[in-house]
Amino acid sequence: MPDLFDLSRQQHYPEAALFIVATPIGNLADITLRALHVLSLVDRIAAEDTRNTQQMLTRYGIEKPTLAVHEHNEREAATRVIDYLRAGERVAYVSDAGTPGISDPGSRLVEAVRAAGLTVVPIPGASALVTALSVAGAWASGFTFVGFLPSKARQRVDALQALALSPHALVFYEAPHRVLDTVTALGETLGGERKLLIARELTKLHEALHVCTLAEGPVFLQSDPNRQRGEFVLVVEGHTVTEDASVNAHDSLLKTLLESLPVSAAVKLAATLTGASRNVLYARALELKGETEDDGVDGEQ
Repeated sequence: MPDLFDLSRQQHYPEAALFIVATPIGNLADITLRALHVLSLVDRIAAEDTRNTQQMLTRYGIEKPTLAVHEHNEREAATRVIDYLRAGERVAYVSDAGTPGISDPGSRLVEAVRAAGLTVVPIPGASALVTALSVAGAWASGFTFVGFLPSKARQRVDALQALALSPHALVFYEAPHRVLDTVTALGETLGGERKLLIARELTKLHEALHVCTLAEGPVFLQSDPNRQRGEFVLVVEGHTVTEDASVNAHDSLLKTLLESLPVSAAVKLAATLTGASRNVLYARALELKGETEDDGVDGEQ
């Protein structure tokens, strides 16, 4: 592999350090020069799936001993990694694709190594999250990363209801066999008017991007069986509050808060969560409690 840059002069790579290395999410050409440099430098490579990683290493002519560190053995395998580090070795960790620790194993390993007083070094690169957001548009400039939703329907709905009033775009990862159910649940829980970016097979041969509303999403996916194949990133528009919104748009939230809080406290919290006018919320809260301002309760200003 040609040494296009003298990378060793650009940053010091300490001994006895764990390097968290991002790898391509599909297209192998997305590997960074720095990632290749570090993978060539370390003494061994810990991997989510050593077979997948070995294929990538072979492609780039890198020969290193590997060890498996995945979601089922991460805590136990961290002990082995720490032993190697304490012996003075450099160890790299890679997941199957993208940046470790982002809906992938790696976060527990990082915590264990840092708790042992050892060094952790990030080597950035490809991420499906950032790749999808880069082509979403201005409506997704602020975002909340959710990752994979629960597989059980009731738990999934509960998780979405907790996110329903977030003003930020919501980013989900999804597998092909669940994507239709998930997009359907998104529309039913969050409302069908929100924008949706369906990003499929990012950086791969059959990459596809489609923007529609949540109501249109299930129809789009069902119109062609190929549209439910591959790995997905779903970006959903955040909750917006307009001045002409219905006065009872936040009744459910207000009713829940009023069960345990005084009117003023409930209105203050509801305004913070929704961005709606405090005066409008206060008037509606009084109606819900069967009160009026004539009863001697001063309105919020």
